[in-house]
Amino acid sequence: MRIPSRRRFVIEGFSVVGAAAVAGTSGRAGSANPSPPTAKFKLGLVTYNLAKDWDIETIIRNCETTGFEGVELRTTHAHGVEPSISKTRRAEVRKRFAESKVKLVSLGTACEFQSPDAEVMRQNIDLTRQFCELARDLGCLGVKVRPNGFPPNSDHEKVLEQIGRALAECGGIAASNGVEIWLEVHGRETQLPPNIRRIMEACSHPAVGICWNSNPTDVENGSVKANFELLRPWLRSCHITNLESASYPWHELFTLFREVGYGRYTFCEVGQPSCEPIRFMNYYRALWDYTAGIGRP
Repeated sequence: MRIPSRRRFVIEGFSVVGAAAVAGTSGRAGSANPSPPTAKFKLGLVTYNLAKDWDIETIIRNCETTGFEGVELRTTHAHGVEPSISKTRRAEVRKRFAESKVKLVSLGTACEFQSPDAEVMRQNIDLTRQFCELARDLGCLGVKVRPNGFPPNSDHEKVLEQIGRALAECGGIAASNGVEIWLEVHGRETQLPPNIRRIMEACSHPAVGICWNSNPTDVENGSVKANFELLRPWLRSCHITNLESASYPWHELFTLFREVGYGRYTFCEVGQPSCEPIRFMNYYRALWDYTAGIGRP
């Protein structure tokens, strides 16, 4: 996923901000058209990849400056928040976020459960346990895991069932720690919504939901509605990508979020860092406000 050039992003950012201003004016007193319902969901940031080199202080400062309200800390990044950190460091990180305007919402792991090797499976479940304990200590809501494609020459139905059973075990671990597991809609073929639904049906644990990942494979005939409906019962989180792209129906997705009363976060997850992160985040915030239907007075 590419980030547009600064010039293109600035031009298109001004275009949508201008359109938003017009829309806001037309919705004021005296207009025959009522204002659209206010979005309950919020804008957040995944540290992959825009913030992969930032420490905790930089993440908080940049998010506060640009109006990003929540964060998902992706594993292996410079923030250093991993299961290996001490109890003292966990308390420090929790306190720093609690004193800021930015919510530490979730931990983004690379834990996955499709391997035919039972030992590898157990290692991933055990690592998920460690992240759930870390999330508990930090006051997070969720731990993101993922499927990552089918093993070669595998029976796809059996793999989906295996992932579901592993998730059910992880759901029990998460529930005992007061957090949730979010399965990212991810991986070649495994990311197809019917496959994710099959996993969730095999899992059937109340502490396990999905993280909508805004993949091109969500779109059928220009719409995401059919696939959104497949996964709606398990919606717990969302990753969003390049909002200036016309290839994904962002307005429709955000309308669906409003219609179902989704009140959590849409986390910005872009493909590479920016040489001007504050400028990028400010324009992304403006694009998000417009797309989400949030009028500015």
